[in-house]
Amino acid sequence: MTASDDRRFMAEALRLSRQNTGLTGTNPSVGCVVVKNGEVVGKAVTAPGGRPHAETQALEMAGEKARGSTVYVTLEPCSHYGRTPPCANALVEAGVARVVVCLTDPDPRVSGRGLAILRDAGIAVESGLMEDEGRRAHASYLMRQTKGRPHVTLKLAVSADGMLGRRGEEVAITGPEARAEVHRLRARSDAVLVGIGTVLSDDPELTVRIPGLENRSPIRIVLDRQLQLPLESKLVKTARDVPVIVVALPPFGAEAARGSAPSMKRERLIKAGAEIMDASDLDILLAVFAARGISSLLIEGGAVIAKAFLDAGLVDRILLFQGMGTVGEGGLESPLTPPDMPAGFALIREDNFGPDRCFDYERGF
Repeated sequence: MTASDDRRFMAEALRLSRQNTGLTGTNPSVGCVVVKNGEVVGKAVTAPGGRPHAETQALEMAGEKARGSTVYVTLEPCSHYGRTPPCANALVEAGVARVVVCLTDPDPRVSGRGLAILRDAGIAVESGLMEDEGRRAHASYLMRQTKGRPHVTLKLAVSADGMLGRRGEEVAITGPEARAEVHRLRARSDAVLVGIGTVLSDDPELTVRIPGLENRSPIRIVLDRQLQLPLESKLVKTARDVPVIVVALPPFGAEAARGSAPSMKRERLIKAGAEIMDASDLDILLAVFAARGISSLLIEGGAVIAKAFLDAGLVDRILLFQGMGTVGEGGLESPLTPPDMPAGFALIREDNFGPDRCFDYERGF
């Protein structure tokens, strides 16, 4: 295999890994490609729910052709016994000759052990190929493993004059193509979060409404200290279909305290199917989410909420959609406008969605 062959097959494994992002629970969505004599003889991605793993599926597809093959996998094969035997052992038993790994696994049950099992069996092992691409593909899993919190993406839709909209009314900043991309972002996320101001202004549903992806709607989270979430809102009306968590956090910034949330409203929201959660700050809130298996969090709404997460240093990626129209005087000013970004973020990509532009910023690894 040449270096260009290795990159080509690892790129295919990374493409596969993204297919089930957001569907594999606490397990990473791993891609695996088995190659024999320059031909792909098996390939797979971690199944929805996290089992079976990509390696065992790809080996099963390859059958006897796996013997003497080269295997490309986006994350170090597991080495611990869970519901299934370790993938590293499965690769040894299949008689593969070489394994190329994009990333080592930070999980302390695995880290380095999977590679050691392979090397001890006489298999040639290489790691670190296309590592930056792998970190992006597995960003949510890596964040949860290394920092004990979800990977946080902040999405903002900003008008040409730097506004998010108008207080108390819904304003379409971007067109249908950009809005469809936001639905795809939701489908790849474990949870989506907004502030109560966004809910009161827009009454969003925050589900995925792309044909064929409706079953991939994320958990919906509202930061709402006073429990102002209307019982007739779309979120509450659909709470039994797609989970809703209402978080009673202390106020941000200079917002004045107004007492605790009414107990009667709390009971009504619970009766309607919503879950009520109390947290003292954002760091604790994200740690609780991670403990519940939430690895990726999409923040969709509110200048106050966006600033709070940015000020706390809890944003890992910023997606800034910029529309062509203007809001004018009286608009809600965005905390961020291109090209000005917080220190530590770098522009990694620009895309067009219809007439709108999207700037993709990422915090350094």
